[in-house]
Amino acid sequence: MRVVIVTESFPPDVNGVAHCALQTAHHLVRRGHTPLVIAPAVADPAADAGAPCAVVRVPSLPLPGYPQVRVALPSRRVAAALAAHRADLVHLAGPFVLGVRGMTAAARLGIPAVAVYQTDLAGYARTYVGTGEGAAWRRLRAVHGAADRTLAPSSAAVRDLEAHGIGRIRLWGRGVDTVRFRPGLRDAGLRRELAPGGELLVGYVGRLAPEKRVDLLAGIRGVSGVRTVVVGDGPSGPGLRAALPDARFLGRRTGDDLARIFASLDVFAHTGPYETFCQTVQEAMASGVPVIAPAAGGPLDLVDHGRTGLLVPPGDPDALREAVRSLATAPEARAAYGQAGRAAVEGRTWEALGDELIGHYREVLRERTAVAV
Repeated sequence: MRVVIVTESFPPDVNGVAHCALQTAHHLVRRGHTPLVIAPAVADPAADAGAPCAVVRVPSLPLPGYPQVRVALPSRRVAAALAAHRADLVHLAGPFVLGVRGMTAAARLGIPAVAVYQTDLAGYARTYVGTGEGAAWRRLRAVHGAADRTLAPSSAAVRDLEAHGIGRIRLWGRGVDTVRFRPGLRDAGLRRELAPGGELLVGYVGRLAPEKRVDLLAGIRGVSGVRTVVVGDGPSGPGLRAALPDARFLGRRTGDDLARIFASLDVFAHTGPYETFCQTVQEAMASGVPVIAPAAGGPLDLVDHGRTGLLVPPGDPDALREAVRSLATAPEARAAYGQAGRAAVEGRTWEALGDELIGHYREVLRERTAVAV
């Protein structure tokens, strides 16, 4: 198959959309298909040197107040790239701006499209501007309604999409690299560096942005014998450093370095209530680390409360603190949760999820052929 992946974000960006688009491109190449990626332009001209396939960059501008996020500008490159690649199918990754143009071009050229829902844009609108949820859903309905199929990453995302009038939805989760993220990377030297007094390490990994509610970690400062570790960067960084003066901020980490940090934690705490999936929860589970996460969105599918971790009411610092306190005094429970979490994700490899995605592509192509006949 000749597949064009139109994505709102692509490496060197570090986020769920970029990571999933990259893994999809890699898997398509491994399976003998021919992908092309269309993504917003980034500042680094060498950014695509290690990409698994050709990448077409569309002119873009940094998002005001959040320069790490770039928004594509109107461009004829999308339609031209689809035509030049002779695409059999268009994959729209988290479509909202560039993806809308990709959907329009695909429809004009008669190319089937699969739209992958990945970002709770209505929740982001509520967080950043206090309004605009209705407009966000109208835009999402337009692009997903035009697609041949929408793939949602969690049962909560399926319910949200259906509640807002979007149909032709199938569930498609995300893979996790269980070779890179593994319990055996636990590093005693790193732990001594981060917790010289032998404290329990509670870590967060992800973007430092308002919608992630990392500020809730301030609630665990009063738990005796606990040290907080924060991995990531973003616009909320300065404020969080002031709010969490005792925490260790490690900045952005990737690859094996990140995997070593994950495995060296005692508890992983995710705080964001707007996750349609939450890849870092899977990475923590693959690392054998018990998880505390909000009982909302993607974590509802990932965390088996009382077996692989604990689910707490979203936005509740007291509940988060009590969950940390309960695990801090229960080493046997932490070990059991970590082992169960690792076992739960061992079959969720990117290879397995990639093959599942290709199955969706083939079904869409068959359905298009049947309609044409």
